Amino acid sequence: MADGTVTVTVAHGSSKHNITLTGQDGNEPVLKDLSEALAQVTGVPEACQKIIFKGKSLREMDERLSNLGIKQGCKLMMIGKRNSPEEEAELKKLKDIEKSVEQTAKKLEKGFLAKDLQAEALNKLDHRVKLAAEQFMKILEEIDGIVIISAPHRAAPLPFRDFVRFRNPV
Repeated sequence: MADGTVTVTVAHGSSKHNITLTGQDGNEPVLKDLSEALAQVTGVPEACQKIIFKGKSLREMDERLSNLGIKQGCKLMMIGKRNSPEEEAELKKLKDIEKSVEQTAKKLEKGFLAKDLQAEALNKLDHRVKLAAEQFMKILEEIDGIVIISAPHRAAPLPFRDFVRFRNPV
């Protein structure tokens, strides 16, 4: 493997592909480089690929090919299928959404408030959450205090107040 370049043969289905890899920044190529090249040549997305060498499935994408025993002229096998056009369209939408979320997260990390105002805003928010929790607890206690009384069967319905009585009137 001279100059960080290696050529391998990858069998996928009934076809064979000769892939020449050069590592980034003059380093040796890693499994991720091979996976990316296979995605370009075969159309099988990286996530759907299973790369096999000497009967073992290769999973460590950051591992150098030489550390995995892959040398110039080695033969590998890839299992995987292409996505349908509908799946590709949906995957593109998901990737766009993921990028949008990442951009929003970066904006949030920068913050909308000045540093000196963030602590004050958080304290106010904490206070409001505690007040809301206290109000909800009061409502739950009132609900817990409701007793439903069963009445004898009557032809005419009784008013609601005849069926419900509060244990602790408020």
